[in-house]
Amino acid sequence: MVAVIDFFDRGWAGAPDAAAFVAGDETWTYDRAGRLSCQIANALLATNGFAGTKVAVLAPNSPTAWICVLGIWRAGGVWVPLHPDNPADDNARLMQRFDVDLLFYAPELAEQVESIRSQTDALDLVALGGTANSDPVLSDWLADAPEPRPEVPYEMDDTVMIASTGGTTGEPKGVMNTHRSMSAMVAHQLLALRYDAGDDIVNLAAAPMTHTAGILTLQTSARGGTVVILPRAAVEEILTAIEKHRVTELFLPPTVVYRLLAAHQERPRDTSSLRYLLYGAAPMSVEKLRQGIAALGPVFTEGYGQMEAPAAISFLTPAEHLEGGEPATDARLTSCGRPFPLVTVTVRDVDTDAVLPAGETGEICVRGDLVMKGYYKAPEQTAEALRDGWLRTGDLGHLDADGYLHLTDRKKDVIISGGFNVYPSQVEQVIWSHPAVEDCVVIGAPDDDWGERVVAVVELHPGDSATAEELLASCRAALGAVRTPKELRFVDRLPRSVNGKVLKSEVRAEFWAGLNRAI
Repeated sequence: MVAVIDFFDRGWAGAPDAAAFVAGDETWTYDRAGRLSCQIANALLATNGFAGTKVAVLAPNSPTAWICVLGIWRAGGVWVPLHPDNPADDNARLMQRFDVDLLFYAPELAEQVESIRSQTDALDLVALGGTANSDPVLSDWLADAPEPRPEVPYEMDDTVMIASTGGTTGEPKGVMNTHRSMSAMVAHQLLALRYDAGDDIVNLAAAPMTHTAGILTLQTSARGGTVVILPRAAVEEILTAIEKHRVTELFLPPTVVYRLLAAHQERPRDTSSLRYLLYGAAPMSVEKLRQGIAALGPVFTEGYGQMEAPAAISFLTPAEHLEGGEPATDARLTSCGRPFPLVTVTVRDVDTDAVLPAGETGEICVRGDLVMKGYYKAPEQTAEALRDGWLRTGDLGHLDADGYLHLTDRKKDVIISGGFNVYPSQVEQVIWSHPAVEDCVVIGAPDDDWGERVVAVVELHPGDSATAEELLASCRAALGAVRTPKELRFVDRLPRSVNGKVLKSEVRAEFWAGLNRAI
């Protein structure tokens, strides 16, 4: 295990003149990016007692913003990711909650920063370019900072990132990941994404680098590959970048995958360079996965993780998506693959905590170097999540006889209807299979007779049509009466987070509003 900055430095040492980052018409070599990260680190170290200081970066995807993250890590600091599409009040709340002392920000976000400034205490700010604000600009702030690489001592369990999770109903939790957990994540990705010596490696960072897409560039940098950075996940720009830069790997949430497939069908591009399309962060429609394999070939790679065990609990390789050259069975494609080698995964009874045999559903628990240090300043929540060295993920699922992990649902999302457990993901898979369906969410709503009734909220493809009865008929045929939704609504657009995940809590809140029950 190594310090997280060592992954970039490995690529820098092996290929200093190679392209590390590309954005638009601008290319950053490893040497240029490395020297800037050293300047940032040295400027930060000039601050007394910097080690362990929390530093946030508020910017769209860009090389400069990511190099700031590298500089924070190089100086022994803690990166606090902030998404630029979050409301200013939310970002200010996170910065206060996680004790951020310094903020790097993109100039186009100066107005949001003014709001943040008014809500935070003793905050230092550095703009990445010229703004109307009076804050120092990065180039001026670094004017006297030397370029030599600083030597900063570290321990493997030092925190390197505090990432927000939850927080939709109360204070957000800050997941503390360390050199150890990040090293385990990168090691797992290096094992999963295989290349031969001399292969070109081009990662496309299109999803927010404040989340999974950022940390999933580390394995690319460790190999001396190139990271092509897009400011946001717009599907036409993604397809153009794949074709232009001969992209070999990228990560996208399922919602963006669906849109990419629709855009590719309408106007096909050359995607022959693509070897790994990583998907995760939310369940994937099996029907759309089959369509994707037909359109793009055997490139899909599923990764299951959560910020508490980042990005790399289990994986399903491109080859495992196939059987006899054709897409595999539903049983295989609905799995999250097998656990990575540097973690141990068990499934435990939610009441007794006993380890369950293959095929039985319980809470997925994970142990190993991948697991977080804990939640920032939240000892009770940490103790609840980490028990006897095991992370209780809050996800329900089972291991099958072949060792494949199947994710059923979050514990809090299970619907108890008439005394029966209904897992929303099973219902969603059936509704997703209809060609007119863009996306859907299934939740439990209050019901006097059933306790909870199953409700589906559906978003259709623009221009396509379907009736509630034909979707419900498919559910009845596949799932039986109990699991078939008692109500189905169509909406123009489902609510989504800035990372593209459907906000099930917002959909659920409409049905539970005014009732004295947690949602």
